[in-house]
Amino acid sequence: MLNSSDVLRGYTDTIILAQLAHGDSYGYVISRNVQNITGGVLSLKEATLYTTFRRLESAGVIESYWGDEQGGARRRYYHLTDEGHRLYEENKRDWLTYSAMINQLIGMEEQES
Repeated sequence: MLNSSDVLRGYTDTIILAQLAHGDSYGYVISRNVQNITGGVLSLKEATLYTTFRRLESAGVIESYWGDEQGGARRRYYHLTDEGHRLYEENKRDWLTYSAMINQLIGMEEQES
């Protein structure tokens, strides 16, 4: 049986890009969204999340800035760059292609003769 880290491996970047495609956000909200959307089945560990943020920022696909919170801790927000939007769209197309092939390989879709 696969555990959530096996399932997420290789898709963490795309999952984060997908969350940021909906608007600027910060780590806790992105992590919570992943848990909520998947009914708690999948979760992003904090170390994985922030390592991925650093890697994506170094690659120029996201940028970060400090929020201007009036109360509570300051939050580091992230947003997609133009390159980030392009990469997200490319990764979505790749996912659709690969998931269709895998579905065929494991018998989830009928193969054409």
